Amino acid sequence: MERPSIKNEEQYDALREKGYSQEKAARIANTPNAGKKGGKASDYEDRTKKELYDQAKNVGIEGRSKMNKRELIHALRNN
Repeated sequence: MERPSIKNEEQYDALREKGYSQEKAARIANTPNAGKKGGKASDYEDRTKKELYDQAKNVGIEGRSKMNKRELIHALRNN
């Protein structure tokens, strides 16, 4: 099977070395802000449910449409 295109190869390789699956490492390395630092993201608790839902959609969390805000936060932190 061919590996999908990776936007941030360095981040992908580092995640794989940490034991992340190919799928999860690719998903993280292909996010729009992959590899960028700055710590400007707001705390999950300060975000709206729609913002959390959109983030969950971006990272491919399944079952997100049935989750409440607390469940979305848990899923995002443990994905």
